[in-house]
Amino acid sequence: MIKKQDRRKKLKAKHKSIRKRIHGTAERPRLAVFRSLNHIYAQVINDDLGITLTFASSLDPEFKATGLSGGNIEGAKKVGELVAKKALEKGITKVVFDRGGSLYHGRIAALADSAREAGLEF
Repeated sequence: MIKKQDRRKKLKAKHKSIRKRIHGTAERPRLAVFRSLNHIYAQVINDDLGITLTFASSLDPEFKATGLSGGNIEGAKKVGELVAKKALEKGITKVVFDRGGSLYHGRIAALADSAREAGLEF
């Protein structure tokens, strides 16, 4: 049986490997995704300046009003729509996707697909 600490170490190592190749700029910021058991978080980051331009999560009041859970695919789709809407309001149309070491599957893929449908380009 794999210990939780070992899984977390592997995830961090994968994310570190991904971050060597992915870098957000002013023209094309990074859309970083983090998922926990019950929630999902997405933020658009300019790595040149080291600032978060916008963010959305399953803890936002806009999300809470929908009555969805952040621990399932429907919730991830809604968070993807919210982060895309906020990014487009700030004039951000192109981003580079950072899956955060998680597999591009399930909630991560659902968030990415809904952000694309809402107008972001990866």
